[in-house]
Amino acid sequence: MADPVYRTLLLFDIEQFGSRDDVEQAFLRRILYDVVDATLTAADVDETARLRADRGDSVMELVDTRVSVPVLVKTLLTETPALLHNKNRLLASSARMRLRIVLSSGYVAVDELDGWVGSDLNHAVRLLDADPLRDALKQSDAGSVLCVSDGVYQGVVRHGPLGVRPDEFHRVTVDTKEGPTVAWLHGGPAAGTAAAPTAEAPPAAATPPAPPANHTHVGGNQYGVTGGTVHGGLHFDLPDGGGR
Repeated sequence: MADPVYRTLLLFDIEQFGSRDDVEQAFLRRILYDVVDATLTAADVDETARLRADRGDSVMELVDTRVSVPVLVKTLLTETPALLHNKNRLLASSARMRLRIVLSSGYVAVDELDGWVGSDLNHAVRLLDADPLRDALKQSDAGSVLCVSDGVYQGVVRHGPLGVRPDEFHRVTVDTKEGPTVAWLHGGPAAGTAAAPTAEAPPAAATPPAPPANHTHVGGNQYGVTGGTVHGGLHFDLPDGGGR
C-alpha cells in the first residue's frame, strides 16, 4: 500500500436515496456527478488535482492541498445550492435531489485495489452519516447542508475569509464509534436546541442623587478672590426662600 498523503476531503451524499426506484437512482446519480463536477470547476479545481471514489448514493473527492480551502467553502455555500436549484426546479418534487455535504481534511492512503484507507477518512464518513447533519437537512428548505470538521473550522472558517461568515456556523457534537467528535454545521441550530448562553448586561449606572434644595455646587478647583485656590469645588448653602 502507498504511503498516506494529506488531502482535503469532500463528501456528498444523496438524501433518501434508498427509497427511490432503480430508474430514479440512476437519474439522481447523473445529477450528482453534474453538481459535483460543476462545483469543483467553480472552485478552480483542475481534473489533475482531484481523485474520485463512487459509493453509489455518495461521492468522495480527494482534493490536492494546493487548492484553496476558503474558495472551496465559499463555493459549497453559494455555487452548489444554485446548481442544485437549477436542476431541481425542472423536476417534480418527488424526484428532486438534496445533499448532505462534508468538508474535512487528513491523511488517506490509496491501496493497490484503488481502495481508500485512513482514520481521517473514516472520521469524515462518520460526519456524513451523523444525525445532526441528517436532521439539519430535514429541517431545511435548502437543497443542501454543509458540515465542516473542527480542523477546517478552526483553520479556515473562523477567520472569516471572503464570502464566509463564521457566525453562520454552529458547533455540534457527533457521537461516533470512536467516541464524541466536534464538527460545525452551517445554518442555525435545530428547533428545540438550547441556545448558547449570552453574557448578562452590565447593571445600569446608578443615578447620582439630586442636590438638596437651595444648595449650589461649583465643581473643580476654584480661584478665590485673594488669589488662593479652593480644591474640590465650592458649596453654597442658601437659606430657605433664597435670601440674599
